[in-house]
Amino acid sequence: MIQPQATLGGGARAGAPSVPLLLVADPDSAGVEVLAAALAREGVEVTGVADGAQALIQTGALRPDVVLVSASLPLISAVDFVRAIRISHPMPVLLGIGEGHAELAVQALTAGATACVAMPYRLHELLPLIQATAAGEAGRLIAVGDVELDADAYQVKVAGRVVHLPLREFELLHYLMRNLDRTVTREQIMRHVWHASGDNIATNTIAVHVKRLRARLGDTDDTLIQTVRGVGYRLVAPG
Repeated sequence: MIQPQATLGGGARAGAPSVPLLLVADPDSAGVEVLAAALAREGVEVTGVADGAQALIQTGALRPDVVLVSASLPLISAVDFVRAIRISHPMPVLLGIGEGHAELAVQALTAGATACVAMPYRLHELLPLIQATAAGEAGRLIAVGDVELDADAYQVKVAGRVVHLPLREFELLHYLMRNLDRTVTREQIMRHVWHASGDNIATNTIAVHVKRLRARLGDTDDTLIQTVRGVGYRLVAPG
């Protein structure tokens, strides 16, 4: 049984506001546990509930960035859930569908669902939707200490001074800031910043870009962007 309000993905939401929070409403508790573990490795926090009534309660209490609701949701149907939260909540709602759910999918989309995803859930399909919808809801201005990044203007300021970054370094900084205080692996950086696998990138490419980024940000003692030896990097909030 999935416990309401239990964080399944790992990582506290407090102190790391840029980490997406996904509420999963699905009676398949084992499947939600597996999904939560996979998404935690990608920097997404997951809370699970088992029925539509708890989904409504937790949507109001937690204000998640994205909600994923199963087409087979008990007590309150997926369509009724979408209709109910659209009255007062603007967050994106993804509908998990399987064979035989075509008509329900149409009804949910008409009621205001954002998109449909296949069940069983697949990380490579679900993750881009979560990241895109959460980014759209959360805003595009991120500040960590003296560093401020405006994703719409493609502009970075350090202590109020504009710092010009090449596109790849900008995207690297954006990814690290979205995962504030979390360690991200080199493989994750390759996938989300370079959009490639490790086989397609020289082993020192990331290290070179991190070194250049630190220099441009004035991070001379590596306290802002920390190296986690043998794993990857972590951007840390001052103090």
